[in-house]
Amino acid sequence: MAGKRAANRYAKALFALTTEKNKTGQIEADMRLIAQTIKDSKELQLLLKSPVIKEGLKLSSLKAIFKAVDPQTSQLFNVLVNNKRIELLPEVTHQFIALVDAQNKISKAEVTTAVPLTPEMETKVMDKVKALTGNTARLTQKVNEKLIGGFLLRIGDLQYDASIAGKLNQLKQKFNQNA
Repeated sequence: MAGKRAANRYAKALFALTTEKNKTGQIEADMRLIAQTIKDSKELQLLLKSPVIKEGLKLSSLKAIFKAVDPQTSQLFNVLVNNKRIELLPEVTHQFIALVDAQNKISKAEVTTAVPLTPEMETKVMDKVKALTGNTARLTQKVNEKLIGGFLLRIGDLQYDASIAGKLNQLKQKFNQNA
């Protein structure tokens, strides 16, 4: 929990700095690249968490892996290493992306469907998100055949059930109430 708060402070500081220098878009792209690379690489995750590997080696590894990033992003590596907080890098990237999304009024939405979404279905889901929240959304998709058809949409604490399984459950509850 304390690590998450610290990561949030680093992300806010970086966000304030990049906003001031008008570099938020570039740094956001760097943060997305870093987050995805760490997510995809078990070795990189272990490198960041390892108490045995020296901080200097971690820093040089990160700078070699992410040599194409903006100098501001590279400076974040230095700050985290100097403060012995480099293991927070994945959480800092997620917090930074969340701050940018909040500034741009982009919600995180998760849609669960019985079959993978087609582009037309995705457009309809995005329209529903816009109608429910007034924001655009970054959509992640899950497939669950138990829904039979339709979709289940989660946006933060809001849940919208347009699935056939959900409608069948509602009918079942009505029958049980009337019995």
